[in-house]
Amino acid sequence: MRRAKFAVFIAATILALSGLAASPLQAQSPSTAPAPAANLAAARELVQVMKATDQFKALLPTIFEGLKPAFVQGRPEMAKQYDAIMPIIIEGASQRLAAFGDMLAGIYAQNFSVDELHDLTAFYHSPTGQKLIARQPIIARASMAAGQQFGQMLVADLKEKIAEELKKREQNK
Repeated sequence: MRRAKFAVFIAATILALSGLAASPLQAQSPSTAPAPAANLAAARELVQVMKATDQFKALLPTIFEGLKPAFVQGRPEMAKQYDAIMPIIIEGASQRLAAFGDMLAGIYAQNFSVDELHDLTAFYHSPTGQKLIARQPIIARASMAAGQQFGQMLVADLKEKIAEELKKREQNK
């Protein structure tokens, strides 16, 4: 059951973090070739105006708190140790956010033209774009909570269906 909850949390985290981008990727698959320098520069500007790394940094405590049960596993002494090292872990992760920003810029650069990247940047400079940026941490946390709740309901439903199916198979022997 803990593994299922952990898997649901990771899935919800990934979904929520993918929402930080707030723009759907094009249906085509990205090329494996490096993006042109102009695309990369425009994409870096977009990632900066989106405050993507700032938003991810704001989610780090929530992410690591969600991972805590996987490490603690009912051992109170581990909970205290986990809590004690969390600031160090969060700081270490925060120092690597520039690399994350570069990764995001590369993804955007491969999926959007320079003009599209400029359009997206203009949107994020708009009042609606700024509101989206401001609300994104709240939306991300709520999305993670919704993902956890959905995952718990799904696991319970699947357990029931599996039990019913196994019972039917046992009766048909």
